[in-house]
Amino acid sequence: MNRADLLNELIGEGYLTTPEIIDAFREIDRADFVPESERALAYENIALPIGYGSTISQPLTVAFMFEKLAPKTGDKVLDIGSGSGWTSALLAEVTRDKRQATEGNGQVIGIEIISELVERAEKVVAEKYSHLAKRIRFITANAERGFADEAPFDGIIAAAALSDEIPAAWKEQLAISGRIVAPVGNAIHLVVREAENTYKEEVFPGFVFVPFQYT
Repeated sequence: MNRADLLNELIGEGYLTTPEIIDAFREIDRADFVPESERALAYENIALPIGYGSTISQPLTVAFMFEKLAPKTGDKVLDIGSGSGWTSALLAEVTRDKRQATEGNGQVIGIEIISELVERAEKVVAEKYSHLAKRIRFITANAERGFADEAPFDGIIAAAALSDEIPAAWKEQLAISGRIVAPVGNAIHLVVREAENTYKEEVFPGFVFVPFQYT
């Protein structure tokens, strides 16, 4: 399968429907973010190992989560478990205003507990997507408590499965109308902050993720 085949499959099966998200998948090449040893499989619709017990998520899963997150131009998004940096780059592409300069529109905070993955992601973005580099901030940290320094967020997305429930800290760091899309066990949860103390939650079962690292 090549890059165009993968995109057409995701569109044809209904996982990608939003034009801005489709454009981001077209612009940000997954192959740039996988290790050399996995490059031949970059366009297969499967998760791939990226080292340190982590994976780059299955494209179908990322597409599903992005459609639920519904990022838009100018949003500030927290990407928890940013791993390879692929999802952070996709988010930066979706949220940037193509009519404006590269600074000042949309921001992505990629938070990852494994420092080697952070360094690799920074390097790939700087070399391959320099127009996005100023709007992606990669941080090495445990994300169990979110990232209050940059809150509130319009969106929070996570790539590893929580064992119990979405942390209260993540919910508190959402802007009003903000969204969290995160796995709990084998289900993807969508949380929408409808008011200061009001949250709506939906659950979509049938997914598999690596476990969230709490330490």
